[in-house]
Amino acid sequence: MVRVLLATRDLFFRSKLAAVVTAGGAELVAGDAACDLAVLDVEAPGAAERIRGLVAGGVGVLAYGPHVRAELLCAARGAGATAVPNSEVERVLAERIRG
Repeated sequence: MVRVLLATRDLFFRSKLAAVVTAGGAELVAGDAACDLAVLDVEAPGAAERIRGLVAGGVGVLAYGPHVRAELLCAARGAGATAVPNSEVERVLAERIRG
């Protein structure tokens, strides 16, 4: 079972992503629990550093953010994440869970 950490500040968006995780049969984990996939908001402070740390630890990272913040999406990709605009994150998350 895929263990997914959702690191998002927007509670409404978090609930949408949590629904994708549970519908895909994956497990939501909290805080510092071990995970296979972390989903991060590129607008969060220190996002690129957090992505680098997760990737270095062998965790897959799916980063998302507004399409108008292309520089943040590019920075997330440079740090090792798959980075997509908000409009694509639910679809990509479902694909990543399915494997």
